[in-house]
Amino acid sequence: MSQKNVQKKQDSSAACAVCKTSFSCCNDTRPPITAERRETVEAYLRECGISVNNPFVEEKYVYPKLDSDGYCVFHDKATGRCIVHNVKPETCAAGPITFDLNVKTRRTEWFLKKEKICPLAGILYRDAALLQQHLESAKKEIARLVSSLEQEALEAILEKAEPDTFKIDEDEMDKEVLDKLTRK
Repeated sequence: MSQKNVQKKQDSSAACAVCKTSFSCCNDTRPPITAERRETVEAYLRECGISVNNPFVEEKYVYPKLDSDGYCVFHDKATGRCIVHNVKPETCAAGPITFDLNVKTRRTEWFLKKEKICPLAGILYRDAALLQQHLESAKKEIARLVSSLEQEALEAILEKAEPDTFKIDEDEMDKEVLDKLTRK
C-alpha cells in the first residue's frame, strides 16, 4: 500500500475515533449479523478475554444487544471505540455506506450518510478514490449479509429508515436475494 493510501486509511480511522456528532452509529442501532460473523465475534471475545454476557438478541434477525443507555454492548464509552472492531458486524464495517433492496426495480441501491451525522462520510465524499475503495468493500460485506439472511430478517432490516443519506450507486440485485424477497 502506498504512503498516500496508508495516510488516507489512517485519516478515515481517525474520523471514527474523534467523532463528536450528536448522532452515534453505536446508539439505538441494531445492526444485523450473519451466523458466521456471530461465531467470529464470540470467538474473538473469548480469545481476547473480553466478557460480554449474552451479547446478541435474536428477534426477526440477530443483532448486538443494547446496554441500559441504548448503546451497542460492543461500544466502549471510555474510548468511543468498538471492542470488536476487527470483526464487527457487516453493516458496521460497511458504514457510512448503507443500502436498500428495491424489489420493484430489482436493484440494490447504495447510499452514503451525510457528513453532519458521520465525519467519515465527508472524508469519503471528498476523495473519490477512497470512496470507491470503501464502496467496493462495503458491497462485499453487505452481499455476504443479505445472501445469508432469511426473508423475514431481510424485510425487518429494510423497514429501518436511513435518514440523512444520498444515493451514490446501484447494482442489479442478486437473483437469490430477489427470490427471497418476492416469496409469499
